[in-house]
Amino acid sequence: MNGQLRGETVRTRRPDTAVRAFLRTEAGSAGVLLAAIVAALIWANVADGSYERFWETPLALRLGEHGVDLPLRDWVNSGLMTFFFLVVGLEARREFDLGDLRDRRRFVLPALAGIVGMALPVTIFLAVNHGGPHAAGWGVAMSTDTALALGLLALVGRRVPDQARLLLVTVSVVDDLVALLVIAVAYTEHVEMMPLVVAAVLFAVAFALVRLKVRSGYAYLPIGVAMWFAMLASGVDPVVSGLALGLIAPAYTPARDALRQASDLFRSFREQPTVELARYARVSLVQALSPNDRLQRTYQGWTSYLIVPLFGLANAGIGIDAHFLRTALTSPLTVSVFLAYVLGKPIAVTGVSALVTWLSRGRMRPVAGWSSVLGAGSIAGIGFTVSFLIANLAFEGDALAEAKLGVLLAAVASSAVTWAVFRVTFLLSPARKAVLLLGDADQLTDLVPDVDHERDHVRGPADASVTVVEYGDFQCPYCGLAEPSVRELLTDTDLRYVWRHLPLTDVHPQAQMAAQAAEAAAAQGAFWAMHDLLLSRQDHLKIKDILGYAEQLGLDTDRFHEDMLAGATAARIDEDVESADLSGVSGTPTFFINGRRHYDAYDADTLRKAVKEARVRAKIAARRRPGQPTAGPDTQPSADPDPGLTSPVS
Repeated sequence: MNGQLRGETVRTRRPDTAVRAFLRTEAGSAGVLLAAIVAALIWANVADGSYERFWETPLALRLGEHGVDLPLRDWVNSGLMTFFFLVVGLEARREFDLGDLRDRRRFVLPALAGIVGMALPVTIFLAVNHGGPHAAGWGVAMSTDTALALGLLALVGRRVPDQARLLLVTVSVVDDLVALLVIAVAYTEHVEMMPLVVAAVLFAVAFALVRLKVRSGYAYLPIGVAMWFAMLASGVDPVVSGLALGLIAPAYTPARDALRQASDLFRSFREQPTVELARYARVSLVQALSPNDRLQRTYQGWTSYLIVPLFGLANAGIGIDAHFLRTALTSPLTVSVFLAYVLGKPIAVTGVSALVTWLSRGRMRPVAGWSSVLGAGSIAGIGFTVSFLIANLAFEGDALAEAKLGVLLAAVASSAVTWAVFRVTFLLSPARKAVLLLGDADQLTDLVPDVDHERDHVRGPADASVTVVEYGDFQCPYCGLAEPSVRELLTDTDLRYVWRHLPLTDVHPQAQMAAQAAEAAAAQGAFWAMHDLLLSRQDHLKIKDILGYAEQLGLDTDRFHEDMLAGATAARIDEDVESADLSGVSGTPTFFINGRRHYDAYDADTLRKAVKEARVRAKIAARRRPGQPTAGPDTQPSADPDPGLTSPVS
């Protein structure tokens, strides 16, 4: 089947699909940023002074006697970059609400790693520059660039598990927040308290609106704009306002009641197509999504492909010649920035993770394996956005260029170290590689309740290492599209598959009757035969069609009809619907793999990869013994060359 199934129409493939697909990834956005950095370096070295003249061009916005007058570079650094930090905050909040960090204990370790991952590089910087003229610029050497680090992680470690990315995101968000506070306290010459108080009040108003579940973006837009201007007037870099607003935007899956209301309004519009009903339907559709999801969809592309590359273009340009290189490469400023990032970050992240694991006796440990921890720590040595922001505040002239060169060289070296870490890991045996990449931390489960062989409809062996649960609707066209992928999964002899009903009666009027037909067939031991037949005949689910299917399967049609209309049958389906609500399911098909919700596409290849990872984790968990110390950085994982225990990313 062409294209990945995501509940949307599969479009015809175009000749440039591969390029377009790459550009939609974090690796693609990192490639655009790297191109902007290279362009800035070329521009600064081939055009006589035009680079600095352009970015120092003043641009003023005025309304009567009031206004803002900033150079173009500051409009990028303090204006547009606010949206970048908004997206960073949104992604962190999503992990808190829907990801592994919803177990707040899992935030402690990466938070500590983030804090120490700033303190140790600063210590290295100060040790090298002790007593020198550049010691006051210590803030340059502490903050990870989230966007560039994630993008380069995707480039140099394309087969790295998501847990490494989660650890990096959490560490980066912590140090972004601390770094912005450092800018406000240590690198702001004069702070006006009244505008700062106004900004705090505006933030409190936005927080109150979130708590009151006000969903209209029009309510927050003026607050965000006013907050930015208040922060700017206070003397504190206003980008902190973006991060703060992102962190309070909740993330959740759409509620079925909200979706039902949206479909009812759309149906009303279909019956009476007026402008007013069109507006109501559009607003209802949009507001069914969480504020976090709406904001990410709105701004993530702009920040990844325009704002952050524009920041790179505005700040990475430094004049490089033989004299400058001789001076800079031996300058304590360049050397200290380089060592702080390349050594300080991985040592801090890995060391703190190991220490917390040991002190807690394994109760708190990284969500990823130790190679992933080391790789995340080394790639965290990429500092760019905040580093350049602080460098512009702390230095000027040659010192500014030397600091920027140290940051750029550290990014290259950190990428090389990260590549080496994962390259060596992937050369190991499958069992050892799996543990070092994935770790042995317990996985949080999303499915409620767990699978029950006495109650659920199950295909496959009861002792299978992987269980795939699908919430489906027999009339849902996307369930029909997913069925060939499920069929491919069922060729796996170590997998059990479970179907749970979620008839979306507001959009599929025949779905409830089809579900009842499947349950009536189950009473005669023919659930799966009816299940397969219903999904293959989705356009023919009227009562006469269903009765014909019962006869075709050789069922007792009188008993079938009686069971289909029985109250117990409807109650059985209601139990599945209730479990869908408890599991946060609002649409079909929705898959759970070993209790974890599958948010990715549901084409056969993607599902197979997810199943493969789940099987690896199940085997790692099976090898843990009660009372044994949790695997740490010095623990040797089993080298059992079990061919089934291969990395999910190999």
